[in-house]
Amino acid sequence: MILEHEIPNGSKLYFGKSAKVKREIESIASTVLDSEGFEEILTPLFSYHQHLSIANERKLIRVNDEKNNPISLRADSTIDVVRIIEKRLGRNTDERKWFYIQPIYKYPTTEQYQIGVEYMGEKDLSYVLNISNEIFKKLEVDALTQISNMKIPHILVDMFDELSLDDFRHLNIEKFLNLKVDWLSKLVYLQHVEQVDELLEIIPDVLKPELIKMKDLCNGSACNNGVLAPMYYAKMLYYDELFFRVIKNNEVYARGGRYKNEDTTSVGFAIYTDTIIEEKVQ
Repeated sequence: MILEHEIPNGSKLYFGKSAKVKREIESIASTVLDSEGFEEILTPLFSYHQHLSIANERKLIRVNDEKNNPISLRADSTIDVVRIIEKRLGRNTDERKWFYIQPIYKYPTTEQYQIGVEYMGEKDLSYVLNISNEIFKKLEVDALTQISNMKIPHILVDMFDELSLDDFRHLNIEKFLNLKVDWLSKLVYLQHVEQVDELLEIIPDVLKPELIKMKDLCNGSACNNGVLAPMYYAKMLYYDELFFRVIKNNEVYARGGRYKNEDTTSVGFAIYTDTIIEEKVQ
């Protein structure tokens, strides 16, 4: 029996302090983004294209439109923002810097509020990473920035028949180490920028440019509390190169990276509002 006061598991309810904190978080973030020249956009709740960004389509909440075409609730904002700007609003605006404050929904009843940024046509990930760091600084959230590169898992899968991308999605450390390749073991345990130059002397040439990109991103951004995670692989389909996560106490506070939609390379991130609220109201 479902009681009158119950709400679905994973749904959100804000009241009193949590509602106030949510409003303050969104106000601080929107003020920072407005000062950086970003325009706000709110995308439709329903989408025809979510399968293009969600690796596990079982996470989508599906319905049908009036012509029986399959659609789903918004489970990710990035691809819809880029698609709408390029395909629908392109003739009406030259703006390339956008932000949104809206929830996403995943099966069966998970609701998650996000503050997202998309800088279309920009390749420098350090720019939006620094904006993310500025927002967290103003929110007084002291977290760890973890930098990865999605090309590294792909290169390693091509090099070793024993490996698959699922090994990186699930961070199968034991399998990596069991290959008993010295440079690969050192790559697994790589964490700090200071270790990169030594590793560059022994890893295959095909990996060197990708590792240097990670080093340069960390050095070029204001992430004083940053580490490298070359074996991490993001589950979002569109991230294809540099990537970062903001983590505290094993909770992910933000994700972002460089991605390509058709011929346009862009950078962006999403801050998970609910994770910050949970910290603030404890």
